Parts: sequence; structure tokens; C-alpha cells
Amino acid sequence: MDSAFRTPPHPSTTDGAPRTVGVEVEFADLDAPAAAAVVRRLYGGALEPESPHRCRVTGTRLGDFSVELDMRSAHPGKADGGDSGAVGKALARALDGVVEALRPWWGNIGSLVMPFEIAAPPVPIARLAELEPLFAALSAQGAAGTEASPLFAFGLHLNPQVARTDADYLLDHLKAFLLLAPWLRREIRVDPTRRLTGFVAAFPVDYAVKVADPAYRPDLDGLIADYLEANPTRNRELDLFPLFAHLAPEIMAAKLRDPHVRPRPTFHYRLPNARLGDPGWTLAQDWNRWVAVEELAADRVRLDALGADFRAFAARKALDGWAAEAGRRLAG
Repeated sequence: MDSAFRTPPHPSTTDGAPRTVGVEVEFADLDAPAAAAVVRRLYGGALEPESPHRCRVTGTRLGDFSVELDMRSAHPGKADGGDSGAVGKALARALDGVVEALRPWWGNIGSLVMPFEIAAPPVPIARLAELEPLFAALSAQGAAGTEASPLFAFGLHLNPQVARTDADYLLDHLKAFLLLAPWLRREIRVDPTRRLTGFVAAFPVDYAVKVADPAYRPDLDGLIADYLEANPTRNRELDLFPLFAHLAPEIMAAKLRDPHVRPRPTFHYRLPNARLGDPGWTLAQDWNRWVAVEELAADRVRLDALGADFRAFAARKALDGWAAEAGRRLAG
């Protein structure tokens, strides 16, 4: 069982500050106030209920946590935005009272199939181990993870802050992820329900083959344009929409209108299961698998060699064997 958190090759940003990681975990069978109480007991701070399905825990030793039902319609003020005419606005005002009266019940219904989510504040990599007790404590209070029901397509999301924002750095990490994604899926044993829902869909093979080419070296605008053309959705194992929205807001605004996308200088890694209740699971396991991606990205010679081999496997229509090959190469 992994218990030590590995340090990535670039632990600091270009200004010398320690990189941080945001962690989000989804679960069921524990409501927002009860989950927030677990956070407060572990990390201190003040519990601030905002609705029956949303709480904040502020001023903890790590920063501010949020706990909420992961369904936009269960929360006042989180409905999708958008322009509407006078008639639409008048209708919306007329319905406000009805909608607000229904929201608590709506949230209760949604919680049967939609997860609650704890979003931790960005934590320095060196302090990630301080989040480990949270998962055991949630499980002890009855929180259910991915494997508790076929209806639970719950995930653990890691949001590592980028060390740099230049095209080469970002592209190397995308290349490394595409090359290791089949191995990651095998190691994580991604839950079948999560695969069926499409929230963590794999990148198209043609796109992966294109990006893996050692000769593929676009500038940042070209990288973003190619990504959007091949991936017009945030439902990817590694979602780069938040990062690109941070780096190129005008380009993203012209191509995308999605209120779920929050600009931030992080990789949004969504592949791991939320295995609450599994005594053999640790946050360190899934973090260390991500670090393997960063280690490959930092080794251009190895990255290009693996990219050429991946393309050769694809040309032979032998990608079913790539997960094992990637694992062998990592071990070697």
C-alpha cells in the first residue's frame, strides 16, 4: 500500500513558490452538514451552512473547504447563466418562488444518485499527507464511495497547479498523459459505471496518435485549437478546459459556453475512483500515479521514444497491448 507521497520533478512554480494541489472527492450516504462536521473536527475552522445541501468550513489550518451536493439545480445561485429577453426574465421571476421552495426536496432526490463533494483548498504538495485522514474519517461516518453501488459513478479529482505555462511544458504533460492513460486505467480499475457515464471518456485515438508524435510541437494557440477541435467537451480523463480558460480566456470564450468551467492554472485530473470504504485505498496511491505522468513529461528523450512506440502500436492496431507495454517501460 502506498503511504508516502512522491515529489514531482517540478515541485515549485517559476517564481519559486511551492506548487499546490486541489483535491475533490465524491461520496454518498453522508449529507453536507455531517461531512462538514468531519472536516471541522480534523482541521478546525468554522462551519458555515449555506443551504441543506451546501456547507463551507472556513479558516481551517489548510484553508477553506466546501461541501455540497454535486447537482447545480440543488443550489440557489448556481443555475446556468445566459442571456434572455424580457419575456424570459419575467417568466424566470414568476417561477423563482416555486423553484426555491422545491430546491431542498430536489436536492434530496438528487442525492440518491448524485454525489456530495468535498472540495479541499489548494494544499502544498509537501502537505498532501494531511488530507489522508479525511478519507478514513468520512468512511467511518458512513460515507459510501464508487464501489458501494452500481449507481455511484463517483470520482477523486486532483488539480495539480502547473509549474509553468509555456506550450512545451503543457504539451509534454499532455503527451505523457496520453501515453500512460491506458496503464492508468488498468492500474486504477476505473469503475464500469464511471466509464458508461462518459464523465471520464478517453481521448480519441486519432488525437492521441497525433499528439504523441515527437514532431508535434505547436505553439500554445495551436495546442489549444487542436485540443478543442478533437475534444469539444470537458468530459475527459484529463480535462484541460480550466487551464486553457485561465491561459487564453478570449479563445475559450469564443469556442465554449459552459458555466461548469472555472478558469484555474491547474491540470484537472479526473480519472481515479473515490474508493471510500476500501481499507486498501490511499490518496497517496492515486497521487503517485499522477507523479508518474509528470516524471515522464520531464524526460524528453524517454517521452519521444515512448511516443514513437505508441504510434507504431497504433499503426499495427495493437493498442490493446499498450497498457502492459507502458507498465513494463515504467518499471524498467
